[in-house]
Amino acid sequence: MCTAEATASLLQAEEAFSACLARIDALILKPLLQAEPSDQKGKENFKLFVLLNDRFQALWNLTEENYRILKQKCSTSEPFCIQDIYTVWKGDLFLSLYIQYFVTFANYVVVHGFEHATKSKSEAWKHHKTVLKQFLTDFTSETSMSLALYTVLHKPIRDHIEQYILLLTKLKEVLKEGSEKDVVTSAIKEYVKLESFISQVLDEACFTKSLWKSLSYKFTDMLCVPERRLLEDSKNLPISASTNRSDRILLFDDVLVLIQGNSFQSFDLKLVWVDENHREKSAPGLYGLRIITPEETFFLSAKDPQMKAVWQWKLNQAVRQALNGKRDFPLWGKTGEGTEPPSCRFFTYVFRLEGKFKSATYEGEWHWGKPHGKGTLKWRDGRNHVGDFKEGLEHGFGICLVPRRSEDRYDCYKCHWYEGKMRGYGICEYGNDMVYKGYFKDDMRQGFGILENVSPEHTFKYTGQWENDKKNGYGVWEDKDRGERYIGTWLDDHKHGQGIVVTQSGVCYQRTFHADKMVGSGILLLEDDSVYEGNFTEDLTFVGKGKLSFANGFILEGTFTNKSGQGLQTHGILNTSNEQLDNRITKAQLGLEEFPVEKRWKGIYDQFLEFIHSGCKEEMEESFTGFHIRTSKELRKSQEYLFCQRGTEDVSWKIEDILEELVQHQALGSLQSYLEKALKSSLHPLGKLLKALTIAFQATYSGIGANRHLLTMAQEEVKYYAKKIWEFYQGLLHLALEQKGQLPTKSLDGDTSDQRAYSVVLPLILPCFYPELFMLYMLYHEREDDLYCQGIVDLSLFPDIKLLEFLDVQKHLWPLKDLTLTTNQRRSLIKDKCFLSATECLQKLITTVDPREKLVILQKTYEEIESTVSRVVEKDYKLPMDDLLPLLMYVVSRAKIQHLGAEIHLIRDLMDPTNQGGLYDFLLTALESCYEHIQRMRLHQRENCHVAHSS
Repeated sequence: MCTAEATASLLQAEEAFSACLARIDALILKPLLQAEPSDQKGKENFKLFVLLNDRFQALWNLTEENYRILKQKCSTSEPFCIQDIYTVWKGDLFLSLYIQYFVTFANYVVVHGFEHATKSKSEAWKHHKTVLKQFLTDFTSETSMSLALYTVLHKPIRDHIEQYILLLTKLKEVLKEGSEKDVVTSAIKEYVKLESFISQVLDEACFTKSLWKSLSYKFTDMLCVPERRLLEDSKNLPISASTNRSDRILLFDDVLVLIQGNSFQSFDLKLVWVDENHREKSAPGLYGLRIITPEETFFLSAKDPQMKAVWQWKLNQAVRQALNGKRDFPLWGKTGEGTEPPSCRFFTYVFRLEGKFKSATYEGEWHWGKPHGKGTLKWRDGRNHVGDFKEGLEHGFGICLVPRRSEDRYDCYKCHWYEGKMRGYGICEYGNDMVYKGYFKDDMRQGFGILENVSPEHTFKYTGQWENDKKNGYGVWEDKDRGERYIGTWLDDHKHGQGIVVTQSGVCYQRTFHADKMVGSGILLLEDDSVYEGNFTEDLTFVGKGKLSFANGFILEGTFTNKSGQGLQTHGILNTSNEQLDNRITKAQLGLEEFPVEKRWKGIYDQFLEFIHSGCKEEMEESFTGFHIRTSKELRKSQEYLFCQRGTEDVSWKIEDILEELVQHQALGSLQSYLEKALKSSLHPLGKLLKALTIAFQATYSGIGANRHLLTMAQEEVKYYAKKIWEFYQGLLHLALEQKGQLPTKSLDGDTSDQRAYSVVLPLILPCFYPELFMLYMLYHEREDDLYCQGIVDLSLFPDIKLLEFLDVQKHLWPLKDLTLTTNQRRSLIKDKCFLSATECLQKLITTVDPREKLVILQKTYEEIESTVSRVVEKDYKLPMDDLLPLLMYVVSRAKIQHLGAEIHLIRDLMDPTNQGGLYDFLLTALESCYEHIQRMRLHQRENCHVAHSS
């Protein structure tokens, strides 16, 4: 047979088939379409019959179109090719329409459609009944009208598919090897599959129809739907459920049903997992399968392994096809291919049983019957959780909304969960305008955290330790309405223990608190530098026994009373024997004994220690450092960070990379570079730690907390930060080396841990704390700096030569050559020309925050002075101390550095201890002497003026 003969045979077949479809349409479909029933069941079946008619018409139209194309081709003299055979070239379209028809036909069979149709009382139907019977005898010998209808609406179509296969097989035999033969071979395979598919679909429909006949109306009313197919029945292939929980087990293509007496349970196959490798042993002589669903797990037991294998295969096939949303083609594929459904799935489920998730709807990823991966939980009461799940519990980052009962607002938690409870870093935006940013444990605030009320009615902020969801331990409370800050200890949300209160007016005091009430005596530091020791009220009124020390040295000791309308009264002794300023009074430092530096901010350090002790696991890293950088776009939009605003950073700080780099950067030069980069990144654990400490430091000492009586507290805190960061760096390094099986190397230069903290870490972290810390130094040395500034103003009035002369600089060291004259200028009037390079160098002292760099600037200033002197005397000249001090004082007076006292003492307090006793120490001492000498000059002038005025 050639292509032309095949086309002619196909044309003949299509012509005969089209005529057959026309007769079926006229004698069966049209009369039935005119016989619309009035009962509810009949109406539902009628809708299905209308759909079946639509499928039939589409099939008929395609056949007619194919017939027209073939007839047109046969009427021309053009040679035939494979493209002319529509059933081959448009095979997908043919298959699709045949599949749609037979699936709808099977649906109609399942609901006893033909039985209902033949019982129609329509006149149109009765008129055609006799003609129809005659027509049906051409196709079947069946006497039952419903069975005859069933046969005539599928047998001619199946026969025509067989004819397609026969014609295409003959065509294949005459074609030569090549692409055309391959196309025909492929088409034959698809039509063979279609034949198998139709057979299976009709078998399933009859099997399901028989089931609905055997069940009571109670079950069929709830279970019978046209699209549902019975795949297996425990009456047909025996199997039983565990604990005698069912009389009968039915496997449908979408649900698994367990029938017990007059009730049943159904399980959506999309959320059914079949486990044959369960650990539980079956009863002797039984072979079991564990069936896992979201809320129940049970066992199916068969008496022999073959039955178990068949049920397992059919269950897996059914689950896989349900997940795919369509049946296989043909319905049952090869036994060994594609039978295992995925263990990870995405689906929506409403929890029914008692428990944490009762009545909640979960939409998201599943794994072996439990929420696992990304998902969303929604409760009927308005609660909502979006985030990560693990083995059925919230685990990882998530956002949870909890409605407030009394008001139409929500509490919003953005947190890290661990095994169903909040644990690690998180943010809660409460519906009452309060925001908590910090750490949680077991759904409670625990560790370091910040609670802030952003409502304008009562604005406050707490930064500190939490325990069992309450303020406990060391913390800082700022009440913006009252304009005061409390720094001290807490117990169960109350100020309790030692505390320091700093007010906006500059007054500060230290007291013992008990449940928010002041008890016992305390120390009150007033704005005028007076100090009161004794008892006083909340409005700072003196009461009872006390001692008032004035800034001028006078002391008033006695009993204080404050009667209404009479003001403050006292009965005691005024001691005026000491008339000098007492720095122990004016510069008293608070909190040093009461709040040992190692006991402040334990919550921050504890989080880091827990992270290291966990072995720096990835999930612990996310819990410690905050939300993971790689989250979905929607979640990332809603993320806020306590210690950082995560942007796009050049460096990826994965924990495995961090530990690897730590090992590679142990040498001092490399280490400093690495630490600088790490401490600047909010994604690196050390950078996260530094950011947390910066927040705590600013909460204590910025704004209202900028009080000179807190300087020593702040200074020792910064030093301790450096020490702890170095300790934690060492902890990370030891862990990295341990994981590599290496031992930590000993320091070759013999530096101790404290020395490394001061020399390596302190200069790197100081910029974070410098603004607040230097402000405290400025306030502490305010009086001395005022005297110094007045002295500088006085000295600036001198021209260069007069100033050199006034400061007793030896004349042979004067750089007179630098005094270039212009017209009508006198040398004696020129200013700011001598030692200009040294002056400009010293002015750079305020351009850096690093004490080490400040000392280098001081050394360069000294070198510039020596260089200038050497140029004047025209030889190398090493300045003795007697010459250096006057020259340095000249340079200092011309540099006009503000707050020089604060600068000097900051350098002195925070310089590397290894520099003590060396050149840097000597130069700093010389600068300090100049500073003090300028102050004494001004003080001496004031005293002289005072004496002159008195006389």
